Amino acid sequence: MNILITGGAGFIGSHIADAYIAEGHRVVIVDNLSGGVLGNINPKAKFYQLDVRSEKLEDVFQKEKIDVVNHLAAQMDVRRSVSDPKFDASVNVLGGLNLFESARRHRVKKIIFSSTGGAIYGEQDYFPADEEHPMRPLSPYGITKLCTEKYLFFYHAVHGIPHVILRYANVYGPRQNPHGEAGVVAIFCNKMLKGEQPVINGDGTQTRDYTYVGDVVNANVRALQVEGSNIFNVGTGVETDVNKLFLELRRHLHPSCPERHAPAKAGEQQRSVISFKKIETLLGWKPTVPLEEGLRLTADYFKKNFIQAE
Repeated sequence: MNILITGGAGFIGSHIADAYIAEGHRVVIVDNLSGGVLGNINPKAKFYQLDVRSEKLEDVFQKEKIDVVNHLAAQMDVRRSVSDPKFDASVNVLGGLNLFESARRHRVKKIIFSSTGGAIYGEQDYFPADEEHPMRPLSPYGITKLCTEKYLFFYHAVHGIPHVILRYANVYGPRQNPHGEAGVVAIFCNKMLKGEQPVINGDGTQTRDYTYVGDVVNANVRALQVEGSNIFNVGTGVETDVNKLFLELRRHLHPSCPERHAPAKAGEQQRSVISFKKIETLLGWKPTVPLEEGLRLTADYFKKNFIQAE
């Protein structure tokens, strides 16, 4: 198949591109390189440096005869979404609509969308949250992801384009950008290697569901085989607090690094963890990389690539 991956030069997207190419698919990548890196792009992929909001996106569909769209390109920084919700919506909502309109005009067979399993549910009523949990996003980022999911429902109902929505937990692993506000694992790794002080916001007891990127990639490979439209959580069902994360990374990277806390960030979600039972039942997917192993693999990657990451 001819598969278009938006955000394919980024952390998760580049790993998915590698997997699709290994499966024998032809991959086309669209990325504006605002967060992606040229070095992440598989040499067997066709690359277009484009923003998803660009009118030139239509030319990519025309030239490349796209069968499937895997949409990852996004403004993904929750804090930036709070400070600049108009920009967040312009990328995540209007960019998505621009993409979906091209997909409609060129009769794409399927859209796979990377949504969020943390931000979309908000403060949870029960733990772990399944796909039927009420959706009460607390940030513009979460709102735009929910909005995009609703547009995909429209494109299926009215235009017949099926979709697979994957609601990710907190994804971490090699190639994660250590220089943004998002991605605490990568940020801690980078600071420890530079000899700088990582800072834990609040008391560090806030929890997230940390899921290794290789497991997320596997979910995207399985999504290609889904008939019709569906929504799946992609997580581990295990809560881990930031204090434990810090101690585990310190053990690998900087044993003498002191633990330091700062005031909690206003509005930060306290607990987030999602159930993977549905995707396990229907697609046979489950997480295979335990947190300790995943953090070791990630720490090793940052150690080996520390100079390049600077």
